[in-house]
Formats: sequence, structure tokens, C-alpha cells
Amino acid sequence: MLENPFVLNILYSLWGVFLGIISAIITYLIFSRMTKFDFRTELENGNLAVGLVVAGIFVMTGLIVGLIIGMSLN
Repeated sequence: MLENPFVLNILYSLWGVFLGIISAIITYLIFSRMTKFDFRTELENGNLAVGLVVAGIFVMTGLIVGLIIGMSLN
């Protein structure tokens, strides 16, 4: 069953989603500890610049993990 390419691609995709979410959370936490202000408080106050930084962190992490998984499938 695991030799079927369709099943393998679904398993790789699920693993990639899991890795992407975990990587994004870890990157957010590391970046939050490196700065002197609290991201969560600034986002609740409606700080657009912090929102763009957080969005950039998630996009960057998604691209990196996506490229790594895409290269491993080839």
C-alpha cells in the first residue's frame, strides 16, 4: 500500500503541512523572544506594521518548508 505513488504523495503532503505549521510557530516564537515588544499585545492593539511582520514570517517559513518538501519529492 505504501508503494502506491498516490498514497505516498498524500502522506508527504500531510507531513509537509505538519512541518510547515510547526516551523511557522517556532519561527514566530523565536522572533518574538528576540524583539523587545510583545507581538500579541501589538496585534490586539491593531498595529498594522507588526501584522505585516508576522505575515512575512509565516510566508517566509511556508516558502522555505515548501521548497524543501518539493525538492525531496523529485
